[in-house]
Amino acid sequence: MNVSGLVWAGTLVALTAVLVVDLLIIGRRPHEPSVRESSLWVGFYVGLALLFGAGLWVFSGPGVAGEFYTGWLTEYSLSVDNLFVFVIIMARFGVPRQYQQKVLLIGIVLALLMRGGFIAAGAALITQFSWVFYIFGAFLIYTAVNLARQGEPDEDEFSENLLIRWSRKALPISRDYDGAKMTTHEAGRRLFTPMLIVMIAIGTTDLIFALDSIPAIFGITQEPYLVFTANVFALMGLRQLYFLLGGLLDRLIYLSYGLAVVLGFIGVKLVLEALADNNLPFVNGGDPVAWAPHIPIWLSLTVILGTLSVATVASLIKSARDRRRELASARG
Repeated sequence: MNVSGLVWAGTLVALTAVLVVDLLIIGRRPHEPSVRESSLWVGFYVGLALLFGAGLWVFSGPGVAGEFYTGWLTEYSLSVDNLFVFVIIMARFGVPRQYQQKVLLIGIVLALLMRGGFIAAGAALITQFSWVFYIFGAFLIYTAVNLARQGEPDEDEFSENLLIRWSRKALPISRDYDGAKMTTHEAGRRLFTPMLIVMIAIGTTDLIFALDSIPAIFGITQEPYLVFTANVFALMGLRQLYFLLGGLLDRLIYLSYGLAVVLGFIGVKLVLEALADNNLPFVNGGDPVAWAPHIPIWLSLTVILGTLSVATVASLIKSARDRRRELASARG
């Protein structure tokens, strides 16, 4: 896929404009969005991603569009998993609901910047060293195993990282929030508010999730334009999705296992591709491995969509059964 500088520039301008609109809306009126408002925004962003994929289909063919849709679906699923940690951080630091939109939007901007850097670095590595797929594949398989073992995190398991602990000790922090401000004045002193600690927690979480998501998307497509746009569309509308799902996140109890299967599948796919293009002298004498199969994009999309669908349906069924048991026990 040959993407001209003009197409890159037009895409960046259009996506930046959408992001600026989001910033203006929150800056003008910080609030907790209603279900209707959240639904409209999520539908808009999903429709925008589908329309973008359709445009790729028309101008670049079904193969490129399939890579985008598969990458977008994978990144969107990982972004939903990211919401679990956002919920825990918001609860842990007691962020008022009307200011959570701003926190989420800043977190999304940080995620975009971090992923942009990782995409550029990943593309450069892949161009120079094809064996990096071995590392990406092994990392995804390792992440999948850990995710399957740990399941979804809860508030009791959340531990503050070194940067958060250092910030608490080294910086003058006020006890209370001052709206959505990062700083405030108390007794003639300028202090940082707890909002700064929340932003640090969100930023470090974004960094960790970027380390998982970038190898995953490169396992689907190595085209930087598709990698970048799939990530951007997956992050757009994430703050509205946060409010739309609400308590539903607690009911997606098997989502982590579904994502573990997806990451494990992509990890194996990366290792197989590395074997098929092998040039490491200590693997098969430096020659490509003939038996390593190429997994087509339609199969990847089928596995990813099927796995996530099964995990979601199974989660909702299990949650409904548990709720009925709780009600029956309360009546008893």
